[in-house]
Amino acid sequence: MTRIIAGFAGSLPLAVPPVGTRPTSDRVREAIFSALDARDVLQGARVVDLYAGSGALGLEAASRGAARVVLVDRNAAVARRNAATIARRGPTSLELVVAGRTVRSFLASALEEWDVAFLDPPYDLEENALEHDLEQLAPRLSPGAVVVAERSTRSAEPRWPHGVRLDRRTAYGDTALWWAERLD
Repeated sequence: MTRIIAGFAGSLPLAVPPVGTRPTSDRVREAIFSALDARDVLQGARVVDLYAGSGALGLEAASRGAARVVLVDRNAAVARRNAATIARRGPTSLELVVAGRTVRSFLASALEEWDVAFLDPPYDLEENALEHDLEQLAPRLSPGAVVVAERSTRSAEPRWPHGVRLDRRTAYGDTALWWAERLD
């Protein structure tokens, strides 16, 4: 079962799409959010969750203090239901947006800037497609923004666009997290 780990919606269960997704485990999400909490970047942050699936990463950020969260997935029905559940529990100032579009089309027309970006594409997404997404994302990141890309440990390091620098890589079983930041 996937659930929100902490914050105002802590322990709230989340629906998961029946096929085509690989939800981030509680253990990996806890590691991600412990690191983000240590960096003190979530409170009031603008967050984008690309390839959102259930929306667990973005909704966890909302539960822990993000001000605006955009969930992007072409099959957004489950993320939309989960976002509505979280919104009912959250502060009235919380903005939750679900974009039922492909990541590529969303980024091509996006105008806003983000402080935290999650990319959890299907493991079989080709490296050049991820590189393209990162190139489109980079100009939409605020200075010092944190990017977390989740991939298989068998995947190569993402090719970071100009202005985005690798910070570190961590691994949890078959899951690798690539941490990067937008240079000021």
